[in-house]
Amino acid sequence: MDDEYYKLLVKRYLEGKSTDNELEVFAHLIKDGKLDHYLAAALNAEAGISPEEDLTIGASGKKRNITAAWLKYFTAAVLLLFGAVTFYMHSRTSGHPAINTKLVKNDVLPGGNKAILTLANGKKIVLDKAGNGTIAKQGNTNVDKVSDGSLVYQLADKGQPIVTATEYNTISTPRGGEYAVTLPDGSKIWLNAVSSVTFPTAFTGNERKVTITGEVYFEVAKDISRPFLVETKGQTVKVLGTHFNINAYADEAEIKTTLLEGSIKITASSSSKIMVPGQQAEVAHDHIRIIERSNTEAAIAWKNGYFIFDNADLPSLMRQLSRWYDINIVYNGNAGEHEFVGEIKRKRNLSDVLKILEVSGLHFKIENKNLFVQP
Repeated sequence: MDDEYYKLLVKRYLEGKSTDNELEVFAHLIKDGKLDHYLAAALNAEAGISPEEDLTIGASGKKRNITAAWLKYFTAAVLLLFGAVTFYMHSRTSGHPAINTKLVKNDVLPGGNKAILTLANGKKIVLDKAGNGTIAKQGNTNVDKVSDGSLVYQLADKGQPIVTATEYNTISTPRGGEYAVTLPDGSKIWLNAVSSVTFPTAFTGNERKVTITGEVYFEVAKDISRPFLVETKGQTVKVLGTHFNINAYADEAEIKTTLLEGSIKITASSSSKIMVPGQQAEVAHDHIRIIERSNTEAAIAWKNGYFIFDNADLPSLMRQLSRWYDINIVYNGNAGEHEFVGEIKRKRNLSDVLKILEVSGLHFKIENKNLFVQP
C-alpha cells in the first residue's frame, strides 16, 4: 500500500465517512501497527499542532504531540470497536486492497444448515427442506427435527423394548453445508461441510460405534459401561465421554484429532496414544504425532461460526473456503509463500472474505463456480 492510501484511510475514518470495506481494512492495519504514524499526524493536525512543535498539555496550559502511549490507547479503542474484524495476515508480499467490482457482482453466499439423511431402507430426506417434528421412525426410535434446525434421535416409547435388529442411518453435508445431530445415546455432534456420520439408530451392544468422513465435532455422553468409538479411514478414537474434533478430509495430508475435554485413546494401524486436553494428534501413513499445546480454538472455530487461521498457508486456507462456499479454486501461477493468522466470520459473503485477503497482495476473480487466485 502506498503512503497516500494510508492517509486517505485515516482521513475518512476520522471524518466518519469510511465505507464498510474501508473500516475492515482500517482495523486490520491498526492491529498491525501500520497506521500509527498517520494517525498521530492526523490527530496532531486536528489539535492544531504542527510537526515541528513539541508542546505539552497540562497544568501549564501547554500543548503536546500525540505520544506513542496515547496512540496505544486510541488503537485499543478502535480494535474494541471493530472486535468482529480481527483478521490480519503475515505475508512476504503486500498490495493495495482495491475494490474489485467483479467480486461483488459475482458474489457467493456463505454455507448454511444443509444435510441429507439416509434411512436404513435407503430413503433420503433433505433435512433443510423438511418441516419440524417427527420426520421418520426407525425401529423404536423417532427421528425429530427440532426448532433450532438440528436432528434428535430418541426412543419413541421408553417402556417398549429396543428393537434388536441393528439399523443404520447416515447424515451427510454437501459443500456449503453444516448440521447438528443428537445421537440415540444423547451424544451431540456437529458436521462441517462435505462430511458424514453413519451410526445405529439405537445403541444396543456393549459399545457405541460411529463412522465419519470429513470433519465432525463430538460431545460424547458419558457411559462407563459402553465406550464410544469413532472410526475414520486410517484411525480409531475410543472414548467414554468427552469433547473432541476430528478433521479427516481426504484432501488433507493428515487426520487431525483435537481434544478439548476428558481423555481419548487414538489408534492407527498397530500404534496407539492416550491424549489429554489441549493436545492434537496428527495421523499420516499409520504414524501418530502428538502436538502438546495445540490451538484448540482454531480447531473448532468452524463449529462456533468462524474461520481461524493459525499460520495457515494459502492452499489450506483455500480448501476451507472451497468447502464452505461450494467453489472450485483455480491458481493462476503457484501458491506463493503466504502465511495467514486471524479470524473471519463464516457468515460473511465470499467477496467480503476476499477483500480482507487482498490486503496481503493477493488478487481474486469469481466466475460462475470458480475462484481464480493470483498469488
